[in-house]
Amino acid sequence: MRNEAGGWLLGAAVAGAGAAWLWRHQDEVMTRRPVNEWTFTHMNLLMPTEDVRRGGNVFPLPRRPRPLEVTYGFEGRERSLAELHTRTNTTSFVVLHGGEIVHESYPGYFAGDDVRFQMFSMTKSVTSMLIGIALSEGAIKDVTEPVTAYCDWLVGSAFDGVTIEHLLDMSSGVGDLVEDYTVRDSLINRFAKAATGGGSLHEVVSSAERSTEAGTQFSYSTIDTQVLGWVLESSTGHSLAHYATERLWSRIGAEHDAYYWLTRKHPRTAIGGGSLNATARDMARLGLLMSRGGELNGQRIVPGEWVARSRGRGVPHLEVGALGPSGYPHYGYSNKWWTLGGERRPFTAVGIHGQYLYVDPDADVVTVKTSAWPTADDPSRDAESITALRAVADHLQGNHR
Repeated sequence: MRNEAGGWLLGAAVAGAGAAWLWRHQDEVMTRRPVNEWTFTHMNLLMPTEDVRRGGNVFPLPRRPRPLEVTYGFEGRERSLAELHTRTNTTSFVVLHGGEIVHESYPGYFAGDDVRFQMFSMTKSVTSMLIGIALSEGAIKDVTEPVTAYCDWLVGSAFDGVTIEHLLDMSSGVGDLVEDYTVRDSLINRFAKAATGGGSLHEVVSSAERSTEAGTQFSYSTIDTQVLGWVLESSTGHSLAHYATERLWSRIGAEHDAYYWLTRKHPRTAIGGGSLNATARDMARLGLLMSRGGELNGQRIVPGEWVARSRGRGVPHLEVGALGPSGYPHYGYSNKWWTLGGERRPFTAVGIHGQYLYVDPDADVVTVKTSAWPTADDPSRDAESITALRAVADHLQGNHR
């Protein structure tokens, strides 16, 4: 009996140690392949959530499927979209041209047209849209206001003196110069562990230190957008999910409710820089809204000047190729959107692990690509994805002429 009892106790101890290890390392486990294909489509089973409700009527996206025989040149050879999906772990791929679905595929194991995907930092671009709406309604007075006007608990922190515009441009000068998920004690990893492990986001954000002067250098920061989300909640008196429901999701004719996952610690809060989950088609509707200057189905939803601002506005340190070590050379940045320059000036929302909402208004093309990369960031996969998305827009515009 003693041996049996000893074995049971040992087994319980091992199981307990395993559970403790899993709790401490849950972020790493959840984002590794192939587990991430499941976690990126089932965040509502892993974290607390708050729904973003759709309205009564669905905005139609007529289906006009046709062969999308697109190739793109990458690393010295022409590649097909099938190769793109394999090489960059695509889970969904939806292409609109002229407001119609011309291509739709779901290569992911758990993917489908009714599946809500974890959008990661594409959420930042949605937060920007909500800020634009709040400005048009007067809830926020001006982008030059200091964030402490809405978040007084940040007085005395590194964010004291930072404006809303600095946050929109990722130029607060607060935090690490490069957001690095591979460094265990980096600011972004401490932030993520606090969000998923029951820690305090306020403590993490308040502890961030200044690295550069505000408004002078691009430095990609999820913390910036978290503060921006708190500004939005403070100014409107609503949670992100509630405000997104009332001012955005219920008005775009979404097919499905979306949701934000929330922090484990009370008071629970959405991650304004990374916790929105939605279907690929509904994200395509958001892209169509931006492509059409903030109007959809005959109603103004996002101010036109806010959409124009999101395509780039000539700020030197935010121009394509000028972002420095915190951004890839083919990108510029404006208003929580990545700009791509060139004659047509397309722009895109981007999320880690390969999430894209690519908008080319001049070509009348919107493409949603969700993915399950094995790592958060990957310069090669990103360059290949953007090259392919450009090629899709070029091809469809060429066929339209």
